[in-house]
Amino acid sequence: MDAATLRRICLEFPGAFEDFPFGPETSVFKVRSAVSGGQDAKLFALSALDAEPLTVNLKCEPGLAAQLRAAHPEITGAWHMNKTHWNGVRLDGSLPDAMIRDMVEDSYDLVVARLSKKQQEQLGWARLAGK
Repeated sequence: MDAATLRRICLEFPGAFEDFPFGPETSVFKVRSAVSGGQDAKLFALSALDAEPLTVNLKCEPGLAAQLRAAHPEITGAWHMNKTHWNGVRLDGSLPDAMIRDMVEDSYDLVVARLSKKQQEQLGWARLAGK
Protein backbone atom coordinates (compact mmCIF):
# COMPACT_ATOMS: atom_id res chain seq x y z
CA MET A 1 0.00 0.00 0.00
CA ASP A 2 1.28 3.44 -0.85
CA ALA A 3 0.77 6.77 0.92
CA ALA A 4 -1.91 8.01 -1.49
CA THR A 5 -3.98 4.85 -0.98
CA LEU A 6 -3.62 5.06 2.81
CA ARG A 7 -4.72 8.72 2.77
CA ARG A 8 -7.71 7.90 0.52
CA ILE A 9 -8.82 5.04 2.78
CA CYS A 10 -8.53 7.17 5.93
CA LEU A 11 -10.51 10.03 4.40
CA GLU A 12 -13.38 7.94 3.01
CA PHE A 13 -15.02 7.44 6.41
CA PRO A 14 -17.83 9.80 7.45
CA GLY A 15 -16.51 12.80 9.37
CA ALA A 16 -12.86 11.91 8.67
CA PHE A 17 -10.35 14.67 8.00
CA GLU A 18 -6.58 15.13 7.89
CA ASP A 19 -4.86 17.41 10.38
CA PHE A 20 -1.23 18.34 11.07
CA PRO A 21 -0.97 19.15 14.81
CA PHE A 22 2.60 17.76 15.01
CA GLY A 23 3.90 19.59 11.92
CA PRO A 24 3.60 19.17 8.17
CA GLU A 25 5.41 15.83 8.06
CA THR A 26 2.85 13.88 10.12
CA SER A 27 -0.67 13.30 8.87
CA VAL A 28 -3.16 12.80 11.68
CA PHE A 29 -6.50 11.39 10.61
CA LYS A 30 -9.37 12.29 12.91
CA VAL A 31 -13.13 11.95 13.00
CA ARG A 32 -15.52 14.70 14.00
CA SER A 33 -19.23 15.25 13.81
CA ALA A 34 -20.96 18.49 12.92
CA VAL A 35 -22.80 18.25 16.24
CA SER A 36 -19.56 19.06 18.04
CA GLY A 37 -18.40 21.52 15.40
CA GLY A 38 -15.15 19.59 15.33
CA GLN A 39 -14.22 20.62 18.87
CA ASP A 40 -13.84 17.04 20.04
CA ALA A 41 -12.27 15.43 16.95
CA LYS A 42 -10.69 12.09 17.80
CA LEU A 43 -7.55 10.55 16.30
CA PHE A 44 -7.91 7.17 14.57
CA ALA A 45 -4.76 7.00 12.37
CA LEU A 46 -1.37 8.71 12.29
CA SER A 47 1.32 8.45 9.61
CA ALA A 48 4.36 10.24 8.24
CA LEU A 49 3.25 9.69 4.65
CA ASP A 50 6.66 10.58 3.17
CA ALA A 51 8.60 8.22 5.44
CA GLU A 52 10.43 5.10 4.26
CA PRO A 53 9.23 2.61 5.19
CA LEU A 54 5.66 3.86 5.29
CA THR A 55 3.97 3.09 8.61
CA VAL A 56 0.65 3.92 10.22
CA ASN A 57 -0.44 3.91 13.86
CA LEU A 58 -3.93 2.49 14.38
CA LYS A 59 -6.12 1.98 17.42
CA CYS A 60 -6.90 -1.67 18.18
CA GLU A 61 -8.67 -3.73 20.84
CA PRO A 62 -5.93 -4.91 23.26
CA GLY A 63 -6.48 -8.66 22.80
CA LEU A 64 -6.54 -8.39 19.03
CA ALA A 65 -3.51 -6.08 19.07
CA ALA A 66 -1.48 -8.75 20.86
CA GLN A 67 -2.65 -11.46 18.43
CA LEU A 68 -1.78 -9.36 15.39
CA ARG A 69 1.68 -8.56 16.75
CA ALA A 70 2.35 -12.23 17.47
CA ALA A 71 1.29 -13.28 13.96
CA HIS A 72 2.81 -10.47 11.88
CA PRO A 73 6.29 -9.00 12.37
CA GLU A 74 5.12 -5.91 10.43
CA ILE A 75 2.78 -5.05 13.33
CA THR A 76 4.28 -3.74 16.56
CA GLY A 77 3.33 -1.50 19.44
CA ALA A 78 2.91 2.01 18.05
CA TRP A 79 5.80 4.38 18.67
CA HIS A 80 4.93 7.21 21.11
CA MET A 81 1.44 5.78 21.68
CA ASN A 82 -0.18 3.61 24.35
CA LYS A 83 1.01 0.21 23.14
CA THR A 84 -1.91 -1.55 24.79
CA HIS A 85 -4.36 0.19 22.45
CA TRP A 86 -2.28 1.23 19.43
CA ASN A 87 -0.43 -0.79 16.79
CA GLY A 88 2.25 0.46 14.45
CA VAL A 89 1.85 -1.17 11.04
CA ARG A 90 4.69 -1.23 8.49
CA LEU A 91 3.25 -0.93 4.99
CA ASP A 92 6.02 -2.61 3.01
CA GLY A 93 3.81 -4.88 0.89
CA SER A 94 3.95 -7.84 3.29
CA LEU A 95 0.38 -7.39 4.49
CA PRO A 96 -2.57 -7.51 2.08
CA ASP A 97 -4.17 -4.14 1.35
CA ALA A 98 -7.56 -5.55 2.41
CA MET A 99 -6.15 -6.39 5.85
CA ILE A 100 -4.73 -2.89 6.25
CA ARG A 101 -8.05 -1.38 5.19
CA ASP A 102 -9.84 -3.55 7.77
CA MET A 103 -7.43 -2.38 10.49
CA VAL A 104 -8.03 1.28 9.55
CA GLU A 105 -11.79 0.69 9.62
CA ASP A 106 -11.54 -1.06 13.00
CA SER A 107 -9.55 1.89 14.37
CA TYR A 108 -12.17 4.33 13.08
CA ASP A 109 -14.98 2.20 14.57
CA LEU A 110 -13.29 2.04 17.99
CA VAL A 111 -13.01 5.82 18.06
CA VAL A 112 -16.56 6.48 16.81
CA ALA A 113 -17.93 3.98 19.36
CA ARG A 114 -16.81 6.40 22.09
CA LEU A 115 -18.70 9.37 20.60
CA SER A 116 -22.17 10.26 21.82
CA LYS A 117 -25.14 8.44 20.30
CA LYS A 118 -26.19 11.68 18.62
CA GLN A 119 -22.75 12.11 17.05
CA GLN A 120 -22.73 8.48 15.89
CA GLU A 121 -26.14 8.89 14.27
CA GLN A 122 -25.05 12.08 12.56
CA LEU A 123 -22.07 10.25 11.08
CA GLY A 124 -24.40 7.48 9.91
CA TRP A 125 -22.43 5.07 12.03
CA ALA A 126 -25.44 3.42 13.69
CA ARG A 127 -25.57 1.04 10.74
CA LEU A 128 -22.06 -0.15 11.61
CA ALA A 129 -22.65 -0.51 15.34
CA GLY A 130 -23.88 -4.10 15.08
CA LYS A 131 -20.74 -5.12 13.23
